[in-house]
Amino acid sequence: MKLAVLGGGGVRSPFLAKSIALGAKEIGITETVFMDNNEEKLFTYGKIAKRISEMIDPDLEFSLTSDGREALKDADFVITTIRAEADEGRVFDERTALNEGVLGQETTGAGGFAMALRSIHTLKEYCTLAREVAKKDAPIFNFTNPSGLVTQALRTMGFENVYGVCDAPSGFLRQLREITGEKELNFECYGLNHLSWFRNLNINGKDVTEEVYAHPDFYKKTEMRLFSEDILRLSDYDMPNEYLYFYHFRDKAVNSVLSSSETRGETILKINNHMLQEMKTIDIDNDFEKAFHCFMRHYAMRENSYFSIETGMEREEKFPVPTAEEYVKQPDNGGYAGVALQFIKAKATGKPVQMVLSIPNEGAIDFLKAEDVCEITCTVDDKGVHPHKIDNIPEMQKNLILSVKHYENLTVEAIMEQDRQKAIKALTVHPLVLSYPIAVKLVDTYYEKYKAYTGEWKN
Repeated sequence: MKLAVLGGGGVRSPFLAKSIALGAKEIGITETVFMDNNEEKLFTYGKIAKRISEMIDPDLEFSLTSDGREALKDADFVITTIRAEADEGRVFDERTALNEGVLGQETTGAGGFAMALRSIHTLKEYCTLAREVAKKDAPIFNFTNPSGLVTQALRTMGFENVYGVCDAPSGFLRQLREITGEKELNFECYGLNHLSWFRNLNINGKDVTEEVYAHPDFYKKTEMRLFSEDILRLSDYDMPNEYLYFYHFRDKAVNSVLSSSETRGETILKINNHMLQEMKTIDIDNDFEKAFHCFMRHYAMRENSYFSIETGMEREEKFPVPTAEEYVKQPDNGGYAGVALQFIKAKATGKPVQMVLSIPNEGAIDFLKAEDVCEITCTVDDKGVHPHKIDNIPEMQKNLILSVKHYENLTVEAIMEQDRQKAIKALTVHPLVLSYPIAVKLVDTYYEKYKAYTGEWKN
């Protein structure tokens, strides 16, 4: 079976390659292709990914290409991790929003809206191409941000084989398992991508919520470090996704970014540019260890600064910088590739697997429409994907979910119908904007920047 990765020149490609290589034999993947239209990055990060894959599983055929048709031809599965306009687009989006006094974070609010303008168009083209040349109904795992919103758009356009994937829920669960030492620890997730909550902590069906909440590292070594017991109480003791920080501490986040010397996007751009410049002095083929060290050293800078600009807090545990040999021997944390591989395994073997996906609601959350894409715990087997029914969602979460879902649906309609007024309405109703004049300025600025993606809008 063939797995195609669109956006294979991204900085996270070596991690993706490790997960795929470790799971390939078990689920029958024999070929993987990493595709990116940025050849410099493809033959830097993609080449490192290829070498990591070969170290783990030399039998797995691994190739790099800048040709989307070639990558997708006869593919059984597809992963998308695309960043149209690269890091420079992110910097523009953040600064544009901050100039109006609102948060520019790339997956929520104004920043997420701007990224959607270019991501949805780009993904539509690739999904159309996949429909033409990939295997019939080949599952497409969309990690391209804003993942939930992009998945909603693609589903609305008729691409029913698209599943939204995010590694925030699985990463949080991994943290909880690490502090408790309980590998069988699980939970249920509900909400929207980057607007979700977690409940029903259990080990093989036994409720362990109180024990986990009382753990001394609960607020130190998990993403709950961003919150407090007061926020947990506010959420009726459902644990918030880390991105809820931007809603519960909106003003603090904006002020923290404004008082910083640079935004998150500017930090990432600087680190990535420095890494690429240093990589140009290294022969990756003949001095791979030096190249890998350069890559991991810069990636550690990214990870150690995660959420630090917006919160003023740094992670307690620092990201390690292993050698290549040490890295391939380390346990894999899965990430979004792990979610995709779990899905493939469940479909292939029929053995049910529980995971969090962004998929159409289909009655799982009673106040959402059937076609509304939500982020929710699902059981996947050879018969399909079955979202878990989630009852008794507190009023605060319900109202916030409905508001952001309204924004998402309006954004999809605005992009599909090329309708400026719907776009303005979408940002006006978003909880992180809530201002008509600001919405008008943001929509017009982002439209001028990205109209090559959106086409001409009607007024």
